[in-house]
Amino acid sequence: MEMTMNAYVTGLARVASAAPVALTDTSVEDRLRAFINGRVFDRPTLVLDCDAVVAKYHALARGLGQGTLIHYAMKANPAPEVLRALAAEGCGFDAASRGEIELALAAGAVPEKISFGNTIKRGSDIAYAHAHGIDLFAADAEAELDKIAAHAPGARVFLRVLVGATGADWPLSRKFGCAPEMALRLMDRAAYLGLRPVGLSFHVGSQTRDPGMWTETLDAMAEIWQAGRAQGHDLTLINIGGGFPAFYGDPVLEAETYAARVAALVQARFGAATVMAEPGRGLVAEAGMIVAEVLLVSRKSEDDLCRWVYLDIGKFSGLAETMEEAIRYQFETPHDGGELGPCIIAGPSCDSADVLYETRPMQLPLALAAGDRVLIKATGAYTTTYSSVGFNGFPPLDLVVI
Repeated sequence: MEMTMNAYVTGLARVASAAPVALTDTSVEDRLRAFINGRVFDRPTLVLDCDAVVAKYHALARGLGQGTLIHYAMKANPAPEVLRALAAEGCGFDAASRGEIELALAAGAVPEKISFGNTIKRGSDIAYAHAHGIDLFAADAEAELDKIAAHAPGARVFLRVLVGATGADWPLSRKFGCAPEMALRLMDRAAYLGLRPVGLSFHVGSQTRDPGMWTETLDAMAEIWQAGRAQGHDLTLINIGGGFPAFYGDPVLEAETYAARVAALVQARFGAATVMAEPGRGLVAEAGMIVAEVLLVSRKSEDDLCRWVYLDIGKFSGLAETMEEAIRYQFETPHDGGELGPCIIAGPSCDSADVLYETRPMQLPLALAAGDRVLIKATGAYTTTYSSVGFNGFPPLDLVVI
């Protein structure tokens, strides 16, 4: 299948040629820096270490335990190189659209390891998925079950349930999931329609840094699970979604340890049930580093306490997750180690909303100036996919996979 997403076809085309970097036992960040150093980038570019993604997949798999179905949340970063590498390792895929299903199949994924996890689907896309052998769909409403029954008769479904506050850095909204008291009725509806209600799913929220934050949600899911089984439904699948954290400066457990602690909580409540997980950020975030440039450093008045630092990348060109300052990226500059001062960070577009960090200004070197290269760490997730197609004429974020 021909790839049409601009962010993934540029490859190395916009980077000055140089010899490939040999992978060693040094850290992922060191490998990324080694690739970046000495190269010229004429626009913001994400450099992604594919081997680091595979290593993180295996760490999560070890922690979650044998038999856990890991379905990579493709929306985090659907670069073909990443998908091919994960498919080759046996990873499954959580797809949210026909486009993502096509990408997964093109990467070599088998239909049995692809789930259609979006609860809001076009009927023709359900039919496309089913015709290509995909048999597992998410739903959170009667009308969605009706569509699945019409376009994928006899399919397996898991019901997404709303959860309360968990303490995640980025709690998810009410857009997805049904109220707990509605889940049993949906199981009955699915069975009435000839579908197979096989389990439940939920999401504790993005960047859930403490495994203990899962406890209350898992308790609530276990109650629904037991009630469903008592009602005669053969529930076998518990989909724990995502929430696996990446390091953005605040302490997080190593991936395998974190996953093992979550797995222990799940096993204690669901016993021999099949467990599915949908990591996205936890797999790819730390494998990426964005190369950016300072365009301007200025003050709005002589007595302004904060400098304004304008980068050539902003909310509309890859850093949408700075919305409400939920994700606090870490910056490296050529002047690190020097005297620091508070900065408001903003993007290059002519839109007043394109301000990244203002509520909590960043501390950056006073020597920072226009033309300086800035490295933005742990940016492998939700950057190329959130990048616009060209707002204000700025191009989408480039991607280089090493």
